[in-house]
Amino acid sequence: MGNDGGSIPKRRELVKNAARNPTVSELKATAFESLAHAWSHDPLTTELLDLENIVSDWRGRLYNYESILKALLPSDDKDDEANGESPEARLASTGIKSLRDVVKLKFKRYTPPGPKRGDIWACPVSLKELGPSTKSVYIVPCGHVFAEASIKQIDEKVCPECSESFEASDVIPILPTEAADIEKLTTRLDDLKAKGLTHGLKKDKSASKKKRKAAGQDVDDGATEDKKERKNEKNGTGPTKHDASSRLKNINNPMTASLTAKVLAEQDEKNKRRKLAAQG
Repeated sequence: MGNDGGSIPKRRELVKNAARNPTVSELKATAFESLAHAWSHDPLTTELLDLENIVSDWRGRLYNYESILKALLPSDDKDDEANGESPEARLASTGIKSLRDVVKLKFKRYTPPGPKRGDIWACPVSLKELGPSTKSVYIVPCGHVFAEASIKQIDEKVCPECSESFEASDVIPILPTEAADIEKLTTRLDDLKAKGLTHGLKKDKSASKKKRKAAGQDVDDGATEDKKERKNEKNGTGPTKHDASSRLKNINNPMTASLTAKVLAEQDEKNKRRKLAAQG
């Protein structure tokens, strides 16, 4: 390797800077970037969060309501299920088993003074902008969102927006990062499960089913009927489970019903295309 005017570089010449640990400011910047991403993106789909239709689980994580609905619907994609990439597989890791395990959040839209500022999502009490820069909380079961500092200043345990009473343990931090907050949320969920309740303070139907099974009672009537309907649908006979009117009749909230209908229609169309492809 001679006569070319070059030389073999040594290690000290290749490694200009020695490895070092990140500084405190760099760690804070990374943590803030991660928090900002969690405030703006759905962890199930990585799509942008729609704060008009957003829900939270027991740990304060944020999801689009539509993505939860899609993940709760049964999927026919066996490849994704095998790889653990299906929405159901991703949802299972969160501990969400039904809509009773999430709370619909209610953000306040506010237009600050000034010609250049657009609408922001703000605390109804302090008008602070809600996001990664402001430690925020919401109240169960009403779902109204506030800056944590504002709630701490309220003596009475009633929601400032709807006057619904709440317990101190039902103030849920949004995207908590401190170990103490996460431990409190874990303890709260364990206490609710012991009482047969879900995160949204609704009755845990799965818990009552387990109790009835332990007592030797038949609690699989609904599942059996569901299997029959799926079989009839597959054979092309009998009423289909995917009849939108039958699945939406118990939903009273117009916005929820509209989103549910949209998700169900997409799911039905997807299943229809798969069946046609299989037949072809």
